[in-house]
Amino acid sequence: MKIQNLLLCATACASLTSCFKEEPLNAECDIEQAYVHADDPTEIFFAASDTLVNVLSDATDVVFEIKEGADVSAMSPKFNITDGATIEPASGSTHDFSGGKTVVYTVTSQDGQWTKAYNVSFKAVYPVSEYDFEHYNLVKGPNRGEIYAWTDLAADGSPLNNWATGNPGFNISMGSAAPDEYPTVPVADGHSGACVKLETKETGTFGEIMHMGIAAGNMFIGEFDVQPAISGGAEGAMRATLFGRPFDRQPLQFTGWYKYKSGGECIDGDMNPIPGTYDQGDIYAVLYRNHDDEGNPFVLHGDDVLNSPQIVAVARVPEVTDVDEWTEFNINFEYSEDIDPQLLADRGYNLTVVFTSSIEGATFKGAVGSTLHVDEVKVICAETTE
Repeated sequence: MKIQNLLLCATACASLTSCFKEEPLNAECDIEQAYVHADDPTEIFFAASDTLVNVLSDATDVVFEIKEGADVSAMSPKFNITDGATIEPASGSTHDFSGGKTVVYTVTSQDGQWTKAYNVSFKAVYPVSEYDFEHYNLVKGPNRGEIYAWTDLAADGSPLNNWATGNPGFNISMGSAAPDEYPTVPVADGHSGACVKLETKETGTFGEIMHMGIAAGNMFIGEFDVQPAISGGAEGAMRATLFGRPFDRQPLQFTGWYKYKSGGECIDGDMNPIPGTYDQGDIYAVLYRNHDDEGNPFVLHGDDVLNSPQIVAVARVPEVTDVDEWTEFNINFEYSEDIDPQLLADRGYNLTVVFTSSIEGATFKGAVGSTLHVDEVKVICAETTE
């Protein structure tokens, strides 16, 4: 429901400069935060901050990440929901979440006209470091129609939902596009099996009005929060990308296969040429500390993913320029500080892997038609001494 409200506001703001109309608040039915009390959080969670989950506006799964073997047979999660809404089962009620059990909570709007179901679980999640892009499906876009989404699989075959793209943002302006017309799509003839194709696209009239006339094909480990992408313009789009997931090994090398075709001279978000430029892609991986010096959770966004002081290591392909055949890359991680073994064991680091068809795509600069294919990517890590 929040997406519908934001779409109404964004559309009105694009056509009127003095006023806008919001959908009544009592039509909303969202979980905004989920949290749980634990006398000693470290018995169950890697960090005390893991007891709280901020729920993205288009999410339907709420996962508390826990330690292997933690007792979650009697947990009582509580929820912050939109004003006037109700939730069933009740917030704070106790349930057995052991063995990966999921409890479905249904939120009903104040006017009783809308409902939304959430799958809540407590799971031990094991990060993966090999990515073949074989597991994808169509999901509902925030506006209308369907978009592609990718996941890697855990050892038990369950989806990790660890990959995100900018496809939800493209869906806001180009909701009538077919799934295969989006910036990030699967292609059957990869280097081995399926691969990902990322292509810089025009975003239509709505995108031009918002000074975001193009959208680079992008894909990254992390989450995409469509809410700031809709309401915050170009700056909000930077905050929409939440890079990284907890990682428990020390990365050494970043490898994979790619091919690339530039669309030529770049344009900006207003569709104006940028003389003297020639578009190229970007491929990189970043390891960073996921809490700040005060112990607050931290995540990288589009404006600091390569320059935050929280970053401890980067592996970046030096130049992603025109190459017709599948080309292998093998890049060492360059460290700016030593790894803290205890912090690593406690999953105090996040890893993200990022691909984009336009290197300046985060600021809506690039060449329409620039196309990057990526396949068989690995993060090779130091052996553990467990």
